[in-house]
Amino acid sequence: MKYFSVLVFTCALLSSGIIGSDAGCGFESCPALRQDMINVHLVPHSHDDVGWLKTFDQYYYGAENQIQHAGVQYILDSVVQELLKDSNRRFIQVETSFFFKWFNEQSETIKLAVNKLVQNGQLEFTGGGWSMNDEAAAHYQSIIDQFSVGLKYLSDTFGTCGRPNIGWQIDPFGHSREMASIFAQMGYSGEFFARIDYIDKRKRMEDLSMEMIWQSSESLSNSDFFAGSLYGHYSAPGGYCFDVYYGDDPIIDGDSFDNNVGSRVNDFLSHVTTVSKAYRTDHVMVPMGDDFQYENAEVNFKNMDKLIKYINARQTEGSRVNIFYSTPGCYLKALHQLEQTWPNKTQDFFPYSSDSHAYWTGYFTSRPTQKRFERDGNHFLQVVKQLSTFANLTTSQHTNPLNTLRQIMGVMQHHDAITGTEKQTVARDYDRLLTDAIVGAETNARDALRILTNLTTGEFSSCLELNISVCALTQESANNLVVTLFNPLAHTSTQYVRVPVKDKNYVIADEKGREVSFELVPVPAEVLALGHRSNVTQHELVFKASVEKIASFYIRILPTPRSQVDRSGLSSRSSYSKKWRPSYRALSDENDLEIQNSLIKLVFDNSTGRLKTVVMNGVTANIEQTFAIYQGFLGNNGEEKNRSSGAYVFRPDGDIKELNDKIDLTVYNGDRVQEVHQHVNEWISQVIRLYDGVNRVEFEWLVGSIPVDDDTSKEIVTRFKSDISSNGVFYTDSNGREMLERKRNKRENFDPDLTEEISANYYPVTTRISIQDEKKRMTLLNDRAQGGSSQEDGVLELMIHRRLLSDDNFGVAEALNEQQFGTGLVARGKVFLIVNYVSEKLTRAERLTQEEIHLPFWKFFSKSNSVATVLPNKLPDFTDLPQSINLLTLEPYSSNEILLRLEHVMDHTESNVLSFNIRTLFDTLGGQEIRETTLDGNLPLDEMKRLKFHHDADGTDSSKVKYFTASHKPLTANATMDDSYFSVTLYPMQIRTFIIKR
Repeated sequence: MKYFSVLVFTCALLSSGIIGSDAGCGFESCPALRQDMINVHLVPHSHDDVGWLKTFDQYYYGAENQIQHAGVQYILDSVVQELLKDSNRRFIQVETSFFFKWFNEQSETIKLAVNKLVQNGQLEFTGGGWSMNDEAAAHYQSIIDQFSVGLKYLSDTFGTCGRPNIGWQIDPFGHSREMASIFAQMGYSGEFFARIDYIDKRKRMEDLSMEMIWQSSESLSNSDFFAGSLYGHYSAPGGYCFDVYYGDDPIIDGDSFDNNVGSRVNDFLSHVTTVSKAYRTDHVMVPMGDDFQYENAEVNFKNMDKLIKYINARQTEGSRVNIFYSTPGCYLKALHQLEQTWPNKTQDFFPYSSDSHAYWTGYFTSRPTQKRFERDGNHFLQVVKQLSTFANLTTSQHTNPLNTLRQIMGVMQHHDAITGTEKQTVARDYDRLLTDAIVGAETNARDALRILTNLTTGEFSSCLELNISVCALTQESANNLVVTLFNPLAHTSTQYVRVPVKDKNYVIADEKGREVSFELVPVPAEVLALGHRSNVTQHELVFKASVEKIASFYIRILPTPRSQVDRSGLSSRSSYSKKWRPSYRALSDENDLEIQNSLIKLVFDNSTGRLKTVVMNGVTANIEQTFAIYQGFLGNNGEEKNRSSGAYVFRPDGDIKELNDKIDLTVYNGDRVQEVHQHVNEWISQVIRLYDGVNRVEFEWLVGSIPVDDDTSKEIVTRFKSDISSNGVFYTDSNGREMLERKRNKRENFDPDLTEEISANYYPVTTRISIQDEKKRMTLLNDRAQGGSSQEDGVLELMIHRRLLSDDNFGVAEALNEQQFGTGLVARGKVFLIVNYVSEKLTRAERLTQEEIHLPFWKFFSKSNSVATVLPNKLPDFTDLPQSINLLTLEPYSSNEILLRLEHVMDHTESNVLSFNIRTLFDTLGGQEIRETTLDGNLPLDEMKRLKFHHDADGTDSSKVKYFTASHKPLTANATMDDSYFSVTLYPMQIRTFIIKR
């Protein structure tokens, strides 16, 4: 009660203007500097994970403190109170999700006080995303979304002063180039991080390259971006953690017998001297905080006040150190004011190694089913956002569930969520939150489809267990079933659709009553054998669908055999397929097995059951696909336990062990789909699948329960061994966008420590990994984030599952031994193979395939006696968009505004500049006005002004341009203007964001 009364009193003073500063916010609020001294920027902060050892709510409320003492609501209570006492004090807030949970609970008086703190720059938001996202496993679409959510809340609440200008990625386990590019496109001036390879950091300290200019894109101009590594971790210097739960000695002054001012000042000055030797300038940034600190901010600020007072007092004795409260933004502004150049950086900071036996590459794959579920969440979020826009759903009944899904997806990008590095109880809570959010947002999808189609009472249910061929609405019967497909992509897409059903005689018709050919495919025996799966539906209807935006298909069961069906009422163009049955041929060691469609031929070795040859795109390649195991250390004692793989770290014990058992094959041949079902062993199986007219090979793997009877951890990979002479080079994507070249056992700026050579060559694969030589190229595309590598020439591998029996001793404090239904976790997923000639722009097809894999049709199911038909004039027109232009985002922005984000999906090697007109799209969206913003959607593009820094090779020149502004004239128009005002040009990899007022 004492704290509350003090706070209210202080707020009253604040509102009357007695306390506070009118210095402004952001760069304008930065403290004065001393040009003749070392300027020490103290940055008070608290790093607050949105789930890790405890759940989001447990961290916020301060529950389960026996696990970890942390209560974010008390941190914010305490920090605000202390900032109000002295206008010189500063604090940076990073995780927007925690802040707004707290802010929405406050009284109007406290909200007023907080707003004042933000406006005068004392409370500065840094980063600003809904969470501090991971940079390895997160897809760029989800990263952009979670920043859009966080920054919109800040902008709507605090105006321009709520907008960050600096990225603060201090805890993610390595850093991607695409993340730097996203920051640049949002108008940020730089970013700071803490975790880079320990050898890289040591070398950078020696050659003064801890801060650099990052060329964040090979395709985008003006992509240079300032990045800096903190000296140590993001914690306060040793001995200066004043937080109440850490126990470092306070600063004792006055006439106390225990006065320690002299020694405490001396030690801190010594630390500053050490740090300054690793950087190029007379500015030193010192973070003052750590995980969940400042629950008693008074202890922290009182001691920092004394530290500042007594260090600056030494200036009268000749000290050259000037210390003050600051922010990362003010530190960067100080660097920008100097006549200083910086070294260049072109690649990324993966993999991250914290010591010679700790490559943090296991988390690229950890919790594979959760990584897939996160993709499902993003998929549904894009669908719901578009449907909500089309149907103009703007009431709270619809905005609330949509916002909840947006926010939970923001939480899922956190560097202890999508990474799989949280405790098991927290993982379950993430799953609960995401499931509830998806179910809640189904209301939007259902209501929108009832508006957009003539099926006004349709259920439009989603089935979240289609990965194991289960759907509640088809369990008993698929008779009179309407399957409504939604295509989130900009262009018409043709895909194959699979619906779990019983073994019956079916007929499928499209919206015009034309019968659609299909095949009835058996569900793999290994899927049917899953203990938790109801085996009522043992088959899948497979049919081909071409969808512009929304299309429906009507399924009914024939009461009599197909030969006796009355064809009256069906279109004369109807075509019929025979019921699809297994086609078996005797296998012998002498004869190879072949399956093929119009585009691809696969050859299997009958003696092993493995794929051995792929013929596609005119290329014949010897490709053997196998499964293999990396095993962990045996036993649980001493050094062996300390060197085990864990949620973060990948530490195999020895070389890979390939599974060489004879694979049992079952072959199914249909007119439109051909499948080879492989039974590898009792816990690994796979379907290798060809669809007619689809130019890729699908590998649908099923792994688990991974046996651990031998007390040995196991990490499972799928390997593709080819005759491609890759010469130690392979390529991986950066968060799903541009590709980066990887060289085995090499790094861009330093020689790595190869005591763990296998894990040292693992990289994050968000969507794609490739190898090539002068003639041929092999690419794998995946359906979730995974770790990948090329450990040998001609070989690609993806890690698909992990079951570990020991912790890796990096904080999570439990083994990654996921279990479900009383046994080890079973995971199922897909990898896609493309083989092609090496030629100019050869990867265009990979890009378009990648889009379809990431956002395929979403299936909605209804029971009805008639098919759903889209009502006329209900959907926008995307036909003017070129094929290489994708609809990245279309969503409600406010009650009368929508956000439109268009992207050029090709890079500079795959396509040229594209120009097109969006007037038709604007009109069909009901647009009245349109304005262009930065990538996140919250800053007018013509107001973007980010700091520009200069390369060492360029030298210093005070006349050089010091700021980046928009590289093109921002589009601004209204419905009365000529069509020419709606012309849009997109360079390769460029994304442009617009707000359309309706």
